[in-house]
Amino acid sequence: MSFDAEAKMQFLFALRSRGVTDTPVLNAMERIDRGVFVKGYFTDRAYEDMPLPIPCGQTISQPSVVGLMTQALKVTNRDKVLEVGTGSGYQAAILALLARRVYTVDRHRRLVAEAREVFERLDLSNITAFTADGSFGLPDQAPFDRILVTAAAEDPPGPLLAQLRIGGIMVLPVGQSDTVQRLIRVTRHEEGFDYDELRPVRFVPLVEGLAKDS
Repeated sequence: MSFDAEAKMQFLFALRSRGVTDTPVLNAMERIDRGVFVKGYFTDRAYEDMPLPIPCGQTISQPSVVGLMTQALKVTNRDKVLEVGTGSGYQAAILALLARRVYTVDRHRRLVAEAREVFERLDLSNITAFTADGSFGLPDQAPFDRILVTAAAEDPPGPLLAQLRIGGIMVLPVGQSDTVQRLIRVTRHEEGFDYDELRPVRFVPLVEGLAKDS
């Protein structure tokens, strides 16, 4: 199945019906072909609104969740964004069409290498991908205007909160198990942080350290 006009129409309809209504986000998701990031047995399901397995025991999130997280992040073309959890690279590619610069990190070297290849093929030159422990962020590139975390921690990691610029926004799943997780938005102010609960979600856990395949 290819990302032809009919597939795009069905794809965008599914996004809108699940609450993704921001026009720039929808335009970015129309331009980035999810099929490029899905390989092997699951390629024929690339345009369904469901998470799919990728290498290293990880998943590519369902498109509506990608859209809702991106929408909640309120990215502008002036923003420097940190993504924790590169995975397939799909979320970073969406962000690259909306932000000035995207830094993405993953603990799996293989995933970072494969994502870099796709970014180059799509000519997304404003993405820099690193193999690193994402729970510590990227101190050398901080502060960030926006931070997006695609793995669930029990609480927002302190190093990531510290790397968020005053006025910045972080969106991430939090929860102590894979059955009870909440997507939250954290906004940093001079006097502290505001927390908004957005919706229930289910993500792989945020794990410290580099993976053994790295």
